[in-house]
Amino acid sequence: MINLDYITLVAFLNENIDFLIGARLQKIQQPTRKDFILYFRNLSESRKMYININPSYFHLCFASEHNLSRRDVNLPKTPPMFCMLLRKYLESARVVDVKIPVYERILEIDFKSSNEFDDNINLTLAIEMMGKYSNVILYNSDTKIILGCAHNVGSEKSRERELMGTLPYVYPPKQEYKKDILRYTGEIDYASLNKDFLGISKSFEELVQDIPLEKIKDYLEIKNVNPAISRDKYSIYAELLETPILQSSVNSMLDNYYAAVQEKIIFNQLYQKLKNILGAQLKKITGTLKKIDYQISKKDKGEVYKKYGDLILANLYNGKDFTNTITVVDWDTGENIIIPLDETKTLKENSQRYYKLFAKSKDSREKLEKLHTSLTTEKTYLEQIKYTINNADSLKLLQEIESEIIQKPKEKKIHNTEIESLNIRGFKIYIGKNNRQNDEIVSKVSHGEDYWFHVQNAPGSHILLKVPDSNEPDDNIIYECCKLAKKYSTAKDSTKAGVIYTKRKFLKKPPGANLGYVIYKNEKEIIVSED
Repeated sequence: MINLDYITLVAFLNENIDFLIGARLQKIQQPTRKDFILYFRNLSESRKMYININPSYFHLCFASEHNLSRRDVNLPKTPPMFCMLLRKYLESARVVDVKIPVYERILEIDFKSSNEFDDNINLTLAIEMMGKYSNVILYNSDTKIILGCAHNVGSEKSRERELMGTLPYVYPPKQEYKKDILRYTGEIDYASLNKDFLGISKSFEELVQDIPLEKIKDYLEIKNVNPAISRDKYSIYAELLETPILQSSVNSMLDNYYAAVQEKIIFNQLYQKLKNILGAQLKKITGTLKKIDYQISKKDKGEVYKKYGDLILANLYNGKDFTNTITVVDWDTGENIIIPLDETKTLKENSQRYYKLFAKSKDSREKLEKLHTSLTTEKTYLEQIKYTINNADSLKLLQEIESEIIQKPKEKKIHNTEIESLNIRGFKIYIGKNNRQNDEIVSKVSHGEDYWFHVQNAPGSHILLKVPDSNEPDDNIIYECCKLAKKYSTAKDSTKAGVIYTKRKFLKKPPGANLGYVIYKNEKEIIVSED
């Protein structure tokens, strides 16, 4: 991953300075401790400046609505204290200047604001893009006294530069051992450009290997900017990248690149979280089912108890009361068996004791079998969710799954899911990528004469074939849908798989059933082979 460097920051400012100077700051939001959204308006246009000071992907840009959603920006119910401070001093303030100190990754926005007495005051918002030292600092431009910081830095954290309210704002210590490459005329060591010269980041050093010094100077002077992204890299100079994808602006480059980075990180974190939750639930249910199977196997003695009771009654006159055993002939085998007795009871009382054990065993077995069926259904449901998690290819799909398995009663339900669809010879086909989409396909998208497909006895997607009026699909269309049902299931790598299908009017969702669960009738089955 590429970190935001001095060269890119300068290019960003050069591109947007006309909009920023004279802009009014209309609104300030702070979704988390490490990111901010500043709403600027100028030249009949509104833009949202997104600032992120996370050490892993610190950056700033004017973010599009689409990329804000990719970053999963959610506002807290109560704004943080620093956000309230910024609102107090900066909301409705006008930008009078924007600058970057030479060779520093600091964007300073100067505002003209007013205090509670309507006196004009000059304030500066310093946005420091410096790795783990990234910060957002508000200070008085005239006195240089800090009013507040996103992160206070005390003497225990830094002996060279403390940052907190009432202290003077000072720039980071200068790197005296580094030279200004724009004034340098000697030989350069390409392996240590970052260590030897100001303004050159480690990532930029990797991009300019073997490039002449004069050309590197042109890059530092921000000449002929041509922003692009290439895989896990970006640069304001497309010629430095392999297979570059050109971007419309430096801002778009930053917005698109870091939105993709954040989306991937958030996706992986949520994926692992859901996988752990589901793994624990499946492990618990599997363990319980094993215990129930063991208990059911023990309860198989119930029939033996009934047989003992019958044999004792049939031999009341051949045995003696108040003994500890009785020897009788087993009707099934014709052999003698010895039945244990309670010597404090008569033979008749012993037979009744065995009948009671039989009744108790039968009742217990029925309860265990009922619980076993319920847990097996729940396990099937969780395995279906596990399949959808493993095959989710977007953050939104994972968030829909999260809303399904993690109860959040106070949050709004997720609606309007984007169900994938495709067309085959004029027929529209929908593919459910999780249980919420599967449920919506059955309950909202489909009609009675549409066809529903699902792989037999395995987790998979619900496939819906929409049937227009008087246009019944032929066998080839049906088979294509069956192939899709196999493809979007855990049986996708199997040589053969059975796929069932029926009309939507023959589906039913039982009351209280889990999302995506249906029962069906009048189904047909097609075997889909690998070839």
